[in-house]
Amino acid sequence: MALPERNSRQKVDQKLGLRNRLLISQLTVMAVTVVALAAVSRLYTPRYFVVTLEKMERQGIRFQKVVQGQLVDGFTETWAKGMSWSVILGGSTAGALSYWLSRRIAQPLLSMEAITRQFAAGDFSSRVPPLDIPEFDNLGRSFNRMADDLEDVERRRRELVGDLTHELRTPLTIVKGYLEGLADGTIAPSGETYERLVRETERLQRLVNDLQELSKLESGYLPIEARGVAIAPLITQVCDRFSAQLITSDNLTLTTDLPEHLPTAWGDPARIEQVLVNLLSNALRHTAKGEVNVRVYTEKDFLWVAVSDTGIGISEADLPRVFERFWRADRSRDRTSGGSGIGLAVSRRLVTLQGGEIVAKSAFGKGSTFSFSLPTRPIL
Repeated sequence: MALPERNSRQKVDQKLGLRNRLLISQLTVMAVTVVALAAVSRLYTPRYFVVTLEKMERQGIRFQKVVQGQLVDGFTETWAKGMSWSVILGGSTAGALSYWLSRRIAQPLLSMEAITRQFAAGDFSSRVPPLDIPEFDNLGRSFNRMADDLEDVERRRRELVGDLTHELRTPLTIVKGYLEGLADGTIAPSGETYERLVRETERLQRLVNDLQELSKLESGYLPIEARGVAIAPLITQVCDRFSAQLITSDNLTLTTDLPEHLPTAWGDPARIEQVLVNLLSNALRHTAKGEVNVRVYTEKDFLWVAVSDTGIGISEADLPRVFERFWRADRSRDRTSGGSGIGLAVSRRLVTLQGGEIVAKSAFGKGSTFSFSLPTRPIL
């Protein structure tokens, strides 16, 4: 297998580059033009000179035969010298100009090739400068947009790896500490200890599930089976499930505001339920006392679902970041309460895939409202 591979590399090395191909093509055109010009001139120019002398004789100017022959010979010799110098000087100038043009045309492509090597090495800082040739300038701008996208993807990948490492470290450290304590006898086996281990294990499982879901959403592998959905029964079903968990709570209530004769929403019922569960879970987790309310209203061709709470709220500076992956306003509090920091990012992606949008409003210390919309008819 080594010999064919070596021959293949040799063939690749023997291929001419774009600059050499352009230069050869231009020199070939120039050579053909010069040969054609010289051939035509050599065949017809002396004859035309003789014809001119004959016209002059008809006009009364007489030439002796010897003189006429000497004139033709002198003209032919002079023409040959002039043609030779013209070919030399013109060919040299045209060759130099062809070399300059071919290099100027090929240079942007060589620059792009060098930048792609830098990309392969992990350096995404280089960009193609503005170019004089419009087609290459358009290609350079497209190349720079691709570079920006690649740089953003690489940045997100690094952030994801860093965030994931940070999120996994805490529950794994807790589980390891408890297991080591149980092993060496410093922690006595008890139901509370095992319950803590179960909670941390469940947190790891939720984090892995959320990451898998987010990965599928961002790669486009999570299908959306959209159809007409009666939103009121779906919301009632989800709220009843959460209300059962609040029976023993005297400080927190879950209420709904569902108008009659709501239009049918267009979306995937399972994904709508998932978004609603994420928003309700966040609202209940961050509301120690007061009320969590689910309200539905219509606006133009969209149906809106708003989940409001009277919890701790979010500061104005932090509000634009609430839909980022792994973001939390209070990391220590969320970590003890089991949040992964991915639910809102998953919710935003799910809503977007169904043709809607999700927005957040909040006042620190007064509560938050997360609203998402669904179209009331299929979006083409």
